[in-house]
Amino acid sequence: MKCRFCQNQLTNRFIDLGSAPPSNSFLTEQQLNEPETFYPLKLHVCEKCWLVQTEEYKRADEIFSRDYPYFSSYSTTWVEHAGIYVDMIVKKLGLNQNSQVIEIASNDGYLLQYFQQRSIPCLGIEPAETAASVAGDKGIRVICDYFGTNLAAKLSGRGKSADLLIGNNVLAHVPDLNDFVDGLKVALKPHGAITMEFPHLMSLVEQNQFDTIYHEHFSYFSLHTVRTVFDAHGLELFDIEQLSTHGGSLRIYAKHKEDTSKAISPAVTKLIDQEARHEMFTLEYYQHFQQKVDQTKYNILSFLIEQKQQKKKVIAYGAAAKGNTLLNYCGIKSDLIPFVVDASPHKQGRFLPGSHIPVTSEKEIHKLQPDYVLILPWNLSKEISTQLEYIRQWQGRFVVAVPKLEIFSTKKDCCRYERIITQTESVVIN
Repeated sequence: MKCRFCQNQLTNRFIDLGSAPPSNSFLTEQQLNEPETFYPLKLHVCEKCWLVQTEEYKRADEIFSRDYPYFSSYSTTWVEHAGIYVDMIVKKLGLNQNSQVIEIASNDGYLLQYFQQRSIPCLGIEPAETAASVAGDKGIRVICDYFGTNLAAKLSGRGKSADLLIGNNVLAHVPDLNDFVDGLKVALKPHGAITMEFPHLMSLVEQNQFDTIYHEHFSYFSLHTVRTVFDAHGLELFDIEQLSTHGGSLRIYAKHKEDTSKAISPAVTKLIDQEARHEMFTLEYYQHFQQKVDQTKYNILSFLIEQKQQKKKVIAYGAAAKGNTLLNYCGIKSDLIPFVVDASPHKQGRFLPGSHIPVTSEKEIHKLQPDYVLILPWNLSKEISTQLEYIRQWQGRFVVAVPKLEIFSTKKDCCRYERIITQTESVVIN
């Protein structure tokens, strides 16, 4: 296996999560009786450019198929984040009715709707037909295709180059990284700007966020690696912001190297220096992650088995990709968690890949009145625990497994599950 950026031979494994089906390959009831394909879920680290990556076991056009079930607008936190970003970037770049905004992986129009409200011309690029159709219903123009140098050249030839080129949580999903970043340069106007958001590899490692690893994510980035990749394609980072989204993300600002109109912020070098101090550019940094991940597995399994033996009821909330990584790696099935609730009607009535746990609507929480709700998208735990605060009426509590097992009634009353529970021990909550 070679590095998808620098073609260096990869010999250093970062993590092995066994085998699993693609995390967004939800099943119908009929498909439960059909064979299900599992793929290895292993990451390697390149000791030349420090890109962490998985192999492309399943092609991107198969993963992000016509009915890809993820719709951004079902997370109020994420939609609010998009609105705040648009307010900021319009002022920062002075965007107006003569500007052109292009978003790669525009999904259901969760972000572009805010540019549309300001009468700023915008265009979405989205390979999933179902999400693109929802954006189209909002009046947003969307090209249903994958972004790369070919599409960028077509857009440029039609006079559709971007003053602002956006990519939120798409960089990790790109199998051909060099073609993608080269396309960014082609699609960008001479004095245009690129902003991209992606989870920070340092947060993944240091916060034990292993459940953000799944087949749809081909690459995992430090700022150093992103700067190296962009530099190789004639693009230069000129600013950086650290965000709380997805447990710790980066927002980079990039421009053409030839563009001298934008000053380089010292924040870029400062964060790369911080990564170096954390020894991210040494193999030792990546060698003990497996042990931390395994410990999380033992903790959540012990908790669930203990509750089962005590005849407590545990359900899950959020049929997110990260949740499927957790459930499949831990071998958790419907005997321990009878169902998972999700707000998206596109997931309800279907079954999680691998675990085959059914996805239901929120009304099932009222019916069962569970003792515990395991929040699978832990990055949205504040939003979800607020939404489901009514479970306190029957002394229900919330649980998150990552980065550590925590049990709480509200986010203000967060108690850590302090030790591994064996079948003969009682639950200890401090």
